[in-house]
Amino acid sequence: MFEPRPRAIALAGLLSLAVAMGIGRFAFTPLLPMMLSDGVIDLAAGTWLATANYLGYWVGALACTLQPWLWARLRVERAPRHTAVVRFGLVTTVLLTLVMVTPAAAAWPLWRFLAGVASALVFVYTAGWCLSRLTTLGAPALAGLIFVGPGLGIAVSGLAASAMVAGGWSAAAGWLAFGVLAALLTALAWPHLQGQVQAPAAAATAAPLASNGVLAVFTLVYGLAGLGYIVTATFLPVIARQALPGSVWLDLFWPLFGLAVALGALITVRLPVHWDRRRLLIACYAMQAVGVLLSVAWPSLAGFALGSLLLGLPFTAITLFVMQEARRLMPRGASAFIGALTTAYALGQILGPPLVALLLARSGSAAQGFTLSLQVATAALLAGAALLVWLVRRHPLRP
Repeated sequence: MFEPRPRAIALAGLLSLAVAMGIGRFAFTPLLPMMLSDGVIDLAAGTWLATANYLGYWVGALACTLQPWLWARLRVERAPRHTAVVRFGLVTTVLLTLVMVTPAAAAWPLWRFLAGVASALVFVYTAGWCLSRLTTLGAPALAGLIFVGPGLGIAVSGLAASAMVAGGWSAAAGWLAFGVLAALLTALAWPHLQGQVQAPAAAATAAPLASNGVLAVFTLVYGLAGLGYIVTATFLPVIARQALPGSVWLDLFWPLFGLAVALGALITVRLPVHWDRRRLLIACYAMQAVGVLLSVAWPSLAGFALGSLLLGLPFTAITLFVMQEARRLMPRGASAFIGALTTAYALGQILGPPLVALLLARSGSAAQGFTLSLQVATAALLAGAALLVWLVRRHPLRP
C-alpha cells in the first residue's frame, strides 16, 4: 500500500486543518459583518451562532476524549482509523459550509453546532495521526507545519471576504465560495490521508510523569487560553468597525491575524526540542494578553494591526506546545489527555460569546461591552501564564 512521505503527511495535515479550522470554524468571523450588513442576523444572534459552533467543538472534543468508552458501548471491536475520521470530518465540513447558503435562519445554529463537532474531530484525529506518523518516520520537527493550516485558512478566508465586500457580494455568496474552497482543499489532502497510527515503543512501558493535580492545573491553563483569545477571534472585524468607522483597512486585520498564525507555526519548527514547553507557553500567553489588550488601550490602525500580530503569532504555537507537553506528562494515554485538554479549551471558547452578549446587554454601548469583554479575556490569559509560572517553579524539568 502507498505510504505518504513525511512532507506529504505534513501537507495533508496542513490542508485538513485549513479546512476544519480556517473555514469550518473561523470563516464565520469575516462573514459576520456581511451577515449583519445583509440584515439576516443582528449582533446578539451572531454571538449565539458563534456559541453554537464552539459548543459543537466542545462536544466533538469530549467525544474524542471518551472514544474508548464510546466504542465499547457501541460494541465496536475495532475503532475506525484516524484517517477515516478525518475524511468524514472534512466532507461534513464542506457540506455544512455549503448549507449556510440556505435562507432557513432557524436551522443555522444547528448547522454551526455540527460544523463545530466536525472541526473537533478533524483537529484531534489529524493532530494525532500526523504527530504519530511523523515521529515514526523520524521527522517530528515537521509537526509544526500542520499548524500552519489554520493560519492560511484564516488569511485566505479573510482576504476573500474583503474582496467580496468590495465586490458587493452577499453573505450567502460568501458561504458558497468558502464551501467550494473547502471542497478543493479536501480533494488535495485526500490522497495523502493514509497510514496507521503507531504508538512509540517507549510509550508501552512509560509511566505518567505528573500527578493528577498537575494534570488538572495544566488542563485549566489550556482552558483559560480558549477563553482568552476567543473574543477577539470572533469579533475582531466588528470591534474594528466600532472603533474605526469608514476605514479602508478594516477588512485586513483578520487576514493579518491569519498570516501571523501561519508565521508563528513556522517559527515553532526551528525551536530546539529540549526547550521547556511550559516556558514557551508563558511567553505565548503574555504575548496574546498584550495583543488582546491593545484593542482596548490603543484602538487605532496601528493598535489593531499590532494586536492582530501578537494574538496570531502564538495562536497555534500554544496548541503545539500543549500537545508536546501532554505527551511528555503522559507518555502512555497521551491521546486521551490531549482530548481532555481540547475539551477544556473548547469550554473556554464557549464562555466567550455569551460573555460578550451579557456585557453588551448590560453596557451603555457596544464599545463599552466589547471593552469589558476584552479586559476579561486579558485577565484569563494572564491567569494562565501565572499558573504556568507556578508549574515551572514547583515541577522543574529533570535533566
